[in-house]
Amino acid sequence: SSAAADGKGGQPAVGPRAIQTDPVMFTQSEVKLLQDLASRRAALDAREKALEDRAAVLKAVEERIDVKMAALKETQTRIKGLLAEYDEKEEAKVQSLVKIYEGMKPKDAARIFDKLEMEVLLRVVAKMKSNKSAPVLAAMDADLARSVTLELAERARLPEAGSGQ
Repeated sequence: SSAAADGKGGQPAVGPRAIQTDPVMFTQSEVKLLQDLASRRAALDAREKALEDRAAVLKAVEERIDVKMAALKETQTRIKGLLAEYDEKEEAKVQSLVKIYEGMKPKDAARIFDKLEMEVLLRVVAKMKSNKSAPVLAAMDADLARSVTLELAERARLPEAGSGQ
């Protein structure tokens, strides 16, 4: 059976395959090349691991951002709802004031209007029927009535300018 392993004359069988896989048969430059390839492979493996780690971190950050964005959208929706509710309540208050002032005598309403803040005064007068607001404006301080009229005219003009017509 040892003759089967031997080549001719008892020498070990040496073929091209045996030379390629036997580390003892490599030249110094081939050994150096293999070592360089092995270190390059290790560097590539380390780089791949680092990229995988970065990808995992980015995925986790994206998930956190998605959660925060969903929470922000929910908060925005709640705020919009609260603002709409607030606007409805404010509109109801203004409508109540309009009814009160429309029911008053023009001189009495004018006395109160002369002392109101401009923003409140504008909101109330803007909602009043013109046949009710005209006598009140006529009874008001002339400078204040002029300011109210100019402000109301400006507010009426603003939406047209914003619509691009």
